[in-house]
Amino acid sequence: MLSAVLDTTVLVAAILKPVKGGAAFELLAFAGDGAFQLYLSNQILDETADVLLNRPRLRRRYHYPDSAVTDYCGGLAQLAVSVISDPPPVQVVRDPNDNMIVACALAAGADYLVSRDDDLLSLHSHQSISMITPEAFLEVLRSAP
Repeated sequence: MLSAVLDTTVLVAAILKPVKGGAAFELLAFAGDGAFQLYLSNQILDETADVLLNRPRLRRRYHYPDSAVTDYCGGLAQLAVSVISDPPPVQVVRDPNDNMIVACALAAGADYLVSRDDDLLSLHSHQSISMITPEAFLEVLRSAP
């Protein structure tokens, strides 16, 4: 079975634009249907909640209560396999905050790290993990047997 870590940019997009056809939202539906194994760490869930709760610009543009964020992150925790990961021993990407995403993917032995973050995507791959966009991962899932 394919496996992936979705980074914070993808998880935030999935709740802000929960429409059929939205790549991030669709990926969570695929995970729920068992098309791939989703791995997340507590750090990724915490960062997702932090972005959704503490970014005034998002709160002004998208109107959602704190309880929706709590419910969403709780649902993600139930959907995903929880991974405990240590930071990589060396700086993998330019932004130190992105190392926790890579660490989760490494600890999980994930096939893919799905992101919209240019720092992560610029790696193309790290060890055996492919860094791809949500749209590219959807293509992979749709073409899988």
